[in-house]
Amino acid sequence: MNAMVTGGAGFIGSNLVRCLAQDGHRVTVLDDLSSGHLSNLRGLALRFIEGDVCDQNAVEDAIEAVEVVFHLAASVGNKRSIDGPVRDAEVNVIGTVRLLEAARRRGVRKFVLSSSAGIFGELKSVPIRENHPVDPDTPYGASKLCAEKETLAYGRLYGMETVCLRYFNVYGPNQRFDAYGNVIPIFVFQMLRGEKLTIFGDGEQTRDFVNVLDVVQANLRAAATPGARGAFNIGSGSRVTINDLVRQLKTCGALEPEVSYALPRPGDVRDSLADISAARRTFGFAPSVPLHQGLSEYVAWARQEVGCHAG
Repeated sequence: MNAMVTGGAGFIGSNLVRCLAQDGHRVTVLDDLSSGHLSNLRGLALRFIEGDVCDQNAVEDAIEAVEVVFHLAASVGNKRSIDGPVRDAEVNVIGTVRLLEAARRRGVRKFVLSSSAGIFGELKSVPIRENHPVDPDTPYGASKLCAEKETLAYGRLYGMETVCLRYFNVYGPNQRFDAYGNVIPIFVFQMLRGEKLTIFGDGEQTRDFVNVLDVVQANLRAAATPGARGAFNIGSGSRVTINDLVRQLKTCGALEPEVSYALPRPGDVRDSLADISAARRTFGFAPSVPLHQGLSEYVAWARQEVGCHAG
């Protein structure tokens, strides 16, 4: 396979690139390094282009002779989109359309978009199926929904196989601390630095946490399965409360952090749980990393990361 990975130096992208490269595929990475790190790609044989998905020249250069596009580059997160809605739309909508246009002109066989459960907004029912009403509460959810619609429309118009993977709460190695990001890296890095944890709300809200290695397998299976098209939920198919997550992290890290509670944040949903049966049926998606194992591995990785930057 000759693959292009946008955002390939970032958290999910770098894990996907590593798997592709180690399996002998030819890989081109397009990343502007605004949140990605070249250290995530150390030791891998690949072609790297530093550039923005909104830059047509960079996109045209990167997509040359590519069969499959994995589009992971994005402005990610509800709070970031509230703080900067214009940049959110530029990257998530215009950047996606630039890639789709380039893919159409170059005859790309498969286009796999990384989408988000943020498109659903507050849940009307649990678990969430693909046909759940979409009513995003933030610019991020709205921009990812628009990117999905553009991607699926290109598939219908031009015969390109297009797949949208709606990620729930992804965690795992290479996910660094970011105040805009997932609760797991925020809590783990705060714990390791001896800082107080803040839970927004009562802590009984639920989340479906899925390990990044399972997300990588979803991308690879979606790309490799002939005829796979459409939008699919990608989660673990299970959920935990934030209070229980903190208890598990305490066990994994052998730490006892101080915890405080604050008012819920705008744009945060109360509950989240993916129905993953469609992805299982269509391309054999089967999450294999249980939360306790994934958390232990992530805490070990984060401890090393903190140690490397200590002092």
